[in-house]
Amino acid sequence: MTSVKEFRVDEPATATDLGRGAFVFTDDYSVFDWGKMPDEIPEKGASLCTMGAFNFQLLEENHIPTHYEGVRVDGTDDVLDLGEALSAGHAPEEMVIALTQVPDLPFADGEYDYEAYHDAAGQNYLIPLEIVFRNRVPIGSSLRKRTDPADHGLEFEEWPDEPVDLDTPIVEFSTKYEEQDSYLGREAADRIAGAASVDQLEELALAVNHIVTDQAAEAGLVHEDGKIECLYHEGQIRVADVVGTFDENRFSYDGQQVSKEVIRQYHKRTQPEWVDAVGAAKERAKADGVADWKSLCESSPEPLDESVIGVARDLYCAGTNAYVGGDVFDAPSLDDAVDAARSL
Repeated sequence: MTSVKEFRVDEPATATDLGRGAFVFTDDYSVFDWGKMPDEIPEKGASLCTMGAFNFQLLEENHIPTHYEGVRVDGTDDVLDLGEALSAGHAPEEMVIALTQVPDLPFADGEYDYEAYHDAAGQNYLIPLEIVFRNRVPIGSSLRKRTDPADHGLEFEEWPDEPVDLDTPIVEFSTKYEEQDSYLGREAADRIAGAASVDQLEELALAVNHIVTDQAAEAGLVHEDGKIECLYHEGQIRVADVVGTFDENRFSYDGQQVSKEVIRQYHKRTQPEWVDAVGAAKERAKADGVADWKSLCESSPEPLDESVIGVARDLYCAGTNAYVGGDVFDAPSLDDAVDAARSL
């Protein structure tokens, strides 16, 4: 399914009915769309599963439909809510979900065939979009490369060398299944969404953003940006994939990133040749109409030092403890974990 979580099908979806399966979270990580990196971050999978399950339960309490059904622990078949699992002393690594159809997305003559995708999908499919929301424009945001401040009603001639808070969240649409995902105008997003309404997708994204932002604030975290993915089933849109974790979203604490962005920026500083090679390969693939940009990359990432892996582990675990309001993991305080990340 992805480079950082495994995907299991228990009951496959059909043209008319949702199926059932599970995400099994691993300790792998990925940056710059590379896929599985050379290292693992201990307990990262459990922290993401815990945080994701916590957020899905928040969404359902707020009457937002999702594909979440519960969690499993210790390889049993029992489906529990997160509270039951944590009360039994288990941080889950497996999330049970309803499944929809994900047809192949054909690529030919330099273009993706979304019409074929929807012909195969019918009325039961994963919407091939990511719906991105932004409350802040941090230093590493791609928005700075693609737009000017004036495009968003901001009174800057150019982006300042500091995060910019937004009075109103920005919502954007991006492709999901392309080798190089790209941002879309609303008309293109509407076409790719198929029978799903982009207006409703935007409303759902803003609602999820509001809930995650409020929960983060209770832990002293600033929710900067994130995204949702959704499924469409017989006229209903449900929030799918995983929501509001330190991999899907960007959070900060006292001005320091508390998310995968810490590792992303660390690679930029310590392995700039590889990061530049990734960018060059993507540009070449786009120019040549090639889907597999990675085959054009002339460099590969090096493993991280053990000390860096330890800092990343503590940040994921301490951040999850703070977000869910409990001592799920044996981890330092968020203040101490953030101080260590700041020193990288």
